[in-house]
Amino acid sequence: MVTGAGSGIGEAAAIALSEHGYYLVLAGRTRSNLQAVQRTLVGPSEIVELDVAAPAAAGKVFAELAGRLGRIDLLINNAGTFGTPAPVDEMLESSWREVIDTNLTGAFLCAQGAFTAMKSQQPQGGRIINIGSVSAHTPRPHAIAYTASKHAITGLTKSLSLEGRDYSIACGQLDIGNAATALLAGIGPGTHGALQADGARRPEPTMNVQEVATAIVAMAALPLSTNIATMTIMATAMPYVGRG
Repeated sequence: MVTGAGSGIGEAAAIALSEHGYYLVLAGRTRSNLQAVQRTLVGPSEIVELDVAAPAAAGKVFAELAGRLGRIDLLINNAGTFGTPAPVDEMLESSWREVIDTNLTGAFLCAQGAFTAMKSQQPQGGRIINIGSVSAHTPRPHAIAYTASKHAITGLTKSLSLEGRDYSIACGQLDIGNAATALLAGIGPGTHGALQADGARRPEPTMNVQEVATAIVAMAALPLSTNIATMTIMATAMPYVGRG
């Protein structure tokens, strides 16, 4: 399953995994977007409408899929939102909750559903790849909710990895910096740029989202006896390493 499969990183991951022979379950909130992605796939797939933050929704979806398909081998835990940028003192509680509910609670609920299926199936095991961000290490200004959610994804990943040991469930995290998707459409070359720590706005280098998909396929292809705990993939020249 790929969550948030209707666009961006989720779409790219679904296409790449389909090309490598996976049976895909495309999950997202907008059926028309999922259908558009499905038409580009070379292998078999199906669509599930899912709001990852809706209580009990993910658990029901994973239980139904596991019962009908027999097993779940891979979850790409990708659904997320950046939210509305705002300084700390102007961040609305509702905006904070929207980001945390989707990026963290939604990721937990999907991971819980996948973990339950992977633990129960025979042979046991599977892989969960949580999509993180370089914001799990270094924040952007005016992005406290997104930054907190991606820091928390690191804890979620480590806990899943620890508890999955006895059941051949591997969990890793892919931290991404400046993939060229709609989420970052306004920060790349030729745009007004991204807000920097010094208060200036400057365009930042980006990378093709297909490179992220390549990394996801590489993590997914490992045997369950091997796990990439964390990987960072980023635009080489983006202002992340160092002091900007």
